[in-house]
Amino acid sequence: MDRRSFCSLTAGAFLSKGMLAGQSPADGHASNLRFTQERTGEGPFLASGNGRQPHILLISADMVGPDLYHPARSLSQHVQLPAIRSLMQEGTFFSNAFCTVPLCSPSRASYLTGRYSYVQGNSERAPEGLETQLRPDDVIFPEYLKAAGYLTRQVGKCHVGAKKFLDAFGDNEQPWDRWSPPVFDDDAFLAYQRSLGVKPQKYAREIVFRMQDRTTPGNSAGGWVVQEDGKPFPLEAQYSYYLGRKAIETIEGLAANGSLQRHPLYLQLDFFDPHQPFSIPAGFEERERELRKIITTPDSWRAAQQRDFERAADEPEIVDIYRRYWGIYDPQQLIDYRIAYVLQMEVVDRIIGMVLQRLRELSLYDDMLIVFISDHGEMNGRRATVDKGVYLYPDIVRVPMIYKPPAVMPRKQATIETPASLLDLSQTILDFAGIRAEAKFDGISLKPALQTGEGTGERMLLFFGGWHVGVNFDCGIQRRASDGRRYLYSYNCTSQVDELFDLDSDDAHNLINSTEHAQVRKELIRCLGAALQSDPRWVGYWAEFRIARFHDLPWAQGDMQLFTMPS
Repeated sequence: MDRRSFCSLTAGAFLSKGMLAGQSPADGHASNLRFTQERTGEGPFLASGNGRQPHILLISADMVGPDLYHPARSLSQHVQLPAIRSLMQEGTFFSNAFCTVPLCSPSRASYLTGRYSYVQGNSERAPEGLETQLRPDDVIFPEYLKAAGYLTRQVGKCHVGAKKFLDAFGDNEQPWDRWSPPVFDDDAFLAYQRSLGVKPQKYAREIVFRMQDRTTPGNSAGGWVVQEDGKPFPLEAQYSYYLGRKAIETIEGLAANGSLQRHPLYLQLDFFDPHQPFSIPAGFEERERELRKIITTPDSWRAAQQRDFERAADEPEIVDIYRRYWGIYDPQQLIDYRIAYVLQMEVVDRIIGMVLQRLRELSLYDDMLIVFISDHGEMNGRRATVDKGVYLYPDIVRVPMIYKPPAVMPRKQATIETPASLLDLSQTILDFAGIRAEAKFDGISLKPALQTGEGTGERMLLFFGGWHVGVNFDCGIQRRASDGRRYLYSYNCTSQVDELFDLDSDDAHNLINSTEHAQVRKELIRCLGAALQSDPRWVGYWAEFRIARFHDLPWAQGDMQLFTMPS
């Protein structure tokens, strides 16, 4: 390129950037634009400025399956969650809310950006060359809030790259960017424990599953903790309690210095619990005895036991990988796990209740938008697995989603059954804050649904996976079929076995070979094919899917090499 051409191009770029930044008075829209990064013009948005922006509290828990909270699940009736259920009673519960990827990092990347994520696995297990963190030029929704005048604060887990959290929450934040909590290496937490006169934790009873020889100890799922000297470990010294206290101290500090009178607050409280490894403190002994009278193993675990835990004909290989990884061969160990999972969630609820009570005492609760979510669900023993993975199943793609609106919005206690997604979180919160980001989002604002108590209608929601314990670049779709029921269809790139699940089943089994569901299978394959073909982000999935399911898709003629022809 010659010097004249170079100067012409750079001058044009400079002028266009200046106009974008609002330097052209003839463009009223551009002159009202604001940016998350004023110097570079990144993250453009419009802020209405009409009325007082509400304080916002987002509470996320990690790996909350429907057994713990969903009214349709029998076990949930025995789980004591008074704080979370109070939010349900004062707000709107979306009973068919879903994540996009049932893994920590990808799900968080997705709901923070409001877009289906290119991050498809957790960083701890990722092969070299695959994205494991958000890129520097991604914008997460708290950045818009910060640029619009919100005081943005965060406490707890990050797991999408700490740099983005520093952009959104400031240099004083201390996000921990890994799947497991820093129980033994968070200096501030250890100092807090010492101030209580409490020694670090150790397991009094530990749930340890077995390797494939069914004898050698394998993965630990944690359990019940005591102090190093064997004394009872109090709730106040547990890590989630510490995070709750940090959140309260943040609010109290901002209230005391008058900041909350001048600026709205966005606080993000990200718990690790009830994710395993569990750390159940003292004080839950009676609850454990009560739960032992109730909790049993799931039907699908017993079915796996009857075939000696061999892979069933209608299961993809990836599920067998996870079953062998966890090694849950002893029914009593699984019952212990399921009890511990409930108790750990009840620990979280007590801490949420403590935070909500302090908000009431500070007269902040009524005027605050409070949201409770989880990043993904949990298998909880079904198919002889726990945790989650790179496969699709109703219990790991379904998530809790509750919005308690501020008092300026008439409170319509409602349960909405039409589909919602964690993709909607960013748009909904920005809507309440009066912010319209000039960017592409895959979600929608749920604020109108909160105002009316009615759903937004049926939607096409996609699911993806990549790498974790195994590798399976799966993709799937949820949809209400012509028979009136809602289904999850999953295509597993590493298996000949597809899966079709009734999303309303308690212990769902694969319906893909059911003659009764042949029409449903065909409908969802075509819907997934159309979705993959319509978006260039999914070309990698579409390239394989159209070959593997050629006879179930509308036939398309032409070169399948994706050769680009001039238009």
